[in-house]
Amino acid sequence: MELWPWLTAALLLLLLLAQLSRSARFYAKIGLYCAFCFTASAMAAVVCLLRHGGRTVENMSIISSFVRSFKYAYGLRFEVKGRETLDEDRPCVIISNHQSILDMMGLMEVLPDRCVQIAKRELLFLGPVGLIMYLGGVLFINRQRSQTAMSVITDVGERMVREKLKVWIYPEGTRNDNGDLLPFKKGAFYLAIQAQVPIIPVVYSSFSSFYSCKTKLFTSGTIQVEVLDAIPTRGLTVADVPKLLDTCHQAMRTRFFHISKIPPKNGAPSGPTAQENGAPSGPDAQEAQ
Repeated sequence: MELWPWLTAALLLLLLLAQLSRSARFYAKIGLYCAFCFTASAMAAVVCLLRHGGRTVENMSIISSFVRSFKYAYGLRFEVKGRETLDEDRPCVIISNHQSILDMMGLMEVLPDRCVQIAKRELLFLGPVGLIMYLGGVLFINRQRSQTAMSVITDVGERMVREKLKVWIYPEGTRNDNGDLLPFKKGAFYLAIQAQVPIIPVVYSSFSSFYSCKTKLFTSGTIQVEVLDAIPTRGLTVADVPKLLDTCHQAMRTRFFHISKIPPKNGAPSGPTAQENGAPSGPDAQEAQ
């Protein structure tokens, strides 16, 4: 039995219900977003296979072009500052805050050339989405097995230097929409120090003005994206991981509050000076991814 007629009917029903309540509008847009993801993934997979014949980081530019079109359907705008830092031709570790399933649009909006992501292994089994992630060279880790995860990190460090790759990681380890940053896990910082490559923090402003699972809000809006200065790791050792983690966390947390135009929590500093000073933050780090 054909599945597409049922999916189409379900989406039409959601759109009809969307006229009746805020919650229905929210779920209708989420359903449509998921449908976009699966459809675009299937279409992009065909293009990637025809263009490059299999798994390669070069496919990310194709994937990015498909995903960047999503923002027009939802009335979203991205205002990016500091993009040139990402475009420099060098291996590096890129870290950013992680708020919702919409982060994929934000990532693809500024994704530089030869950049791959590290993602949890479960995503590999999401049908066309898992397939396109595989074809794009995404590196999957089993977060339930720390030894396996760290082995992947070690292999990635050697490969990123050899192939001049950029690696994008969400150091919070999970989506977080509480209006602040979670403590960072250590994996990204171990990787950067092991490979002796710089860390580039990327901060996205809060989505709370247009998107909230708690209040079922999903409207149009503008996302501020700020690429911070690269933080060098040359000469650092594993003993420097906690200090490096704290420096990055504090810089990103300060900019997050600043560009989101929301008051800092728990006495966090505000304004641009904390980024320049690189003051350490208080939260203890969790274990590496």
